[in-house]
Amino acid sequence: MPPTPTPPLRDSKAFSGFSVDDVPEAARFYGTVLGLDVTEEHGLLHLHPAGGATILVYPKADHTPASFTVLNFPVPDIEQAVDELTARGVEFERYPGLEADEKGIFRGGGPLIAWFTDPAGNVLSVLQER
Repeated sequence: MPPTPTPPLRDSKAFSGFSVDDVPEAARFYGTVLGLDVTEEHGLLHLHPAGGATILVYPKADHTPASFTVLNFPVPDIEQAVDELTARGVEFERYPGLEADEKGIFRGGGPLIAWFTDPAGNVLSVLQER
């Protein structure tokens, strides 16, 4: 009997991507405000968070912000992360039915989490495991 072939995507180094309506503003936000390593090539941004992953950010003229969280940033201390991001001008989102504290941190079930948006309106989060 012949050996079972390896599934076609098992060894693929997959990456995620999402669109924005203003690449230079996205580069400023992700690089300066959030402090990520950002490279640009052929009008596309590559975000390089810790851990070796690469996230593609691409322009889209008729961009519609994602209505779900496109990028999560695990942090060891959510209070500190929220304070630092707030000091850099980030405003935290509040959602009906998910009561957040005065800083915008949701503390009901699951990880502690605070949502915010990038300049294109895409939803991001910082979260801390309990």
